[in-house]
Amino acid sequence: MVLLNVSYTKDEHFKRWYYKSYNFTLAAFWTPFLVKAQDDDPNGGPSGTGLFGLYLDEADEAWKAQIDDFDYVVLSAGHWFFRSLMYYENQRLIGCRFCQIPNLTDYSIAYGYQKVFRTAFRAILERENFKGIVYLRTFAPSHFEGGLWNQGGNCLRQKPYKSSEINLQGVDLDLYMAQLVEFRKAQKLGRRRGLRFRLIDMTQPMLLRPDGHPSRYGHWPNENVTLYNDCVHWCLPGPIDAWSDFLLEMLRTEGVIAKEEQKVLYSKERKLKFG
Repeated sequence: MVLLNVSYTKDEHFKRWYYKSYNFTLAAFWTPFLVKAQDDDPNGGPSGTGLFGLYLDEADEAWKAQIDDFDYVVLSAGHWFFRSLMYYENQRLIGCRFCQIPNLTDYSIAYGYQKVFRTAFRAILERENFKGIVYLRTFAPSHFEGGLWNQGGNCLRQKPYKSSEINLQGVDLDLYMAQLVEFRKAQKLGRRRGLRFRLIDMTQPMLLRPDGHPSRYGHWPNENVTLYNDCVHWCLPGPIDAWSDFLLEMLRTEGVIAKEEQKVLYSKERKLKFG
């Protein structure tokens, strides 16, 4: 198999690889918020992890302008929204999420999250040349136990939960539902344009996999660093492989659907021709 790096930039956040044997291009666009964002204060916010400004009604041009030629687009975004955020709409500051700035409205995390997906879907629907299929990979919950991420929380479980042991609730449920609401709207609007929107629903499967995070092993043993336990990222074999398995099966199913649609179209053409 011949693999070529065909990236347009040296920025490691935006990569393209061409699989010559399959005539297939894979691209990765790093856009943690999906919308236009700026670093308002690298050390700001109550947690000291940065204060980001999000333009909730403006999609990030870094990905928006590059999708026209792609047959498949996979959207995903999640845990960056737990940071301290400033919310802008119509170029005007309207409020924030956990910024603790006096006289500034504090919105829930789901408020900005839902607006972002609304904007992302709208940006795709407005691309006149885009004819591909859009997949939404739903929110993947974290698994901190015994405290929050910065209060000693950890994820030490070595096997999955049983479905009866845990339920989707709280902010995880809020974010999941925010995605579904905007996805259903986009799916309905997409049908009018002949665009297909598909759901890679990984929320419940990932909720059951607390064993997939690196915990305190998120760096090389010889590194002299102090890090919080990582119960957010998916670095161990198993859970994250399911994302690819789900997507591959959905792509295969899409191929079957396309063939059936061609048969129906061919049958109708024959009837019109000879009827």
